[in-house]
Amino acid sequence: MTSVPFFRPEIDDGDIAAVVEVLRSGWLTTGPRAKEFEAAFARYVGAAHTVSVNSCTAALHLALAALGLKRGQAVLVPTLTFAATAEVITYFDARPVFVDVEPETLCMDPAAVESALGRASDVVGAIPMHYGGQMASMPCLARRLRAAGCFVVEDAAHALPAAVCDPDTGRWVRVGALADVACFSFYANKTITTGEGGMAATADPALAQTIRTLSLHGMSHDAWGRFRAGGSWDYAITAAGFKYNMTDLAAALGLRQLARADRFRSRRAAIALRYTAELDDLEEVETPREQADRRHAWHLYPIRLHLDRLTIDRDEFIRMLAARGIGTSVHWRPLHMQPYYADRYGYRAEEFPVAYREWQRLVSLPIFPGMSDADVERVIAAVRATAQQARKRRFAVA
Repeated sequence: MTSVPFFRPEIDDGDIAAVVEVLRSGWLTTGPRAKEFEAAFARYVGAAHTVSVNSCTAALHLALAALGLKRGQAVLVPTLTFAATAEVITYFDARPVFVDVEPETLCMDPAAVESALGRASDVVGAIPMHYGGQMASMPCLARRLRAAGCFVVEDAAHALPAAVCDPDTGRWVRVGALADVACFSFYANKTITTGEGGMAATADPALAQTIRTLSLHGMSHDAWGRFRAGGSWDYAITAAGFKYNMTDLAAALGLRQLARADRFRSRRAAIALRYTAELDDLEEVETPREQADRRHAWHLYPIRLHLDRLTIDRDEFIRMLAARGIGTSVHWRPLHMQPYYADRYGYRAEEFPVAYREWQRLVSLPIFPGMSDADVERVIAAVRATAQQARKRRFAVA
């Protein structure tokens, strides 16, 4: 049995009551709760406009549609990311161009972006992804991408809340501030959850309106606007849209969760601090670091194994932790190594050396607000015991 799961959502009685209230209200789909959640989320992240949708994938897709991505164009994507970051580009019969990541943060490498822009003339945009909750080097990336005439969409699925310091100005920049659109996730294991859900945030009212229209079949009015008191049944279809709207059921949960987002993040940070304090002396394990110029959301706590100091590989390390009751995960196999992209574009595993090297030694440990101190100590003890058991013995040479 798993004594400490990889993740468990933090749902309290107030969350349940808020959802029950919507169930009893007679209005379940997009309506007043979704509008309220959008406004509250906009205030929280400092965005001018937000549109709630049913997943971060939907937000990414709608962002690219609103920005006018066309068939045959190319968009830069870090290879170490979740499937959604790249797959939404293929929806347009456009091409994801993978780039390597920085070894420190595992986020999109500005030097790799510079190189890719020099090689490919059809690049029109980029989707930096904030690995594990620590932001990519957005000030540097945004300046270079803007100079090349590219749009910027932030995959902020892990990064609520997060910030980065601009080295040129010394000012802190919040997540999404340098993007055309920033896309957030409310999946079950994120900082806040709506079960499934996402949000697109932008400073551009025209982009926001296009995203909103496309999120519901290209219709000029949603059901709440049509059927509430004083509304009109009629609507116009102005574009071929999608069915991506968020329900009031999800938004009611999101509102409750958002009110506790800072506490959730603080608990994650405390767990990360404890892990680092207790695991940092292990020669077999490298612990993650919050860069001095970043404010980390701590969505993940990914340790990296020093495999040359172990008698086992990463997968066996995970099996040994599981035998001790600890749930883990790996984030992720680089996309250029996934069969779809490797076969379609002819990528070699070693083509992006940092991502290729690092993913082989990554293990994500449990980190979620509901972890007790005892849970944290169980994880620490299991990692230490596994490392000790699998440690290479060193023999003195006479």
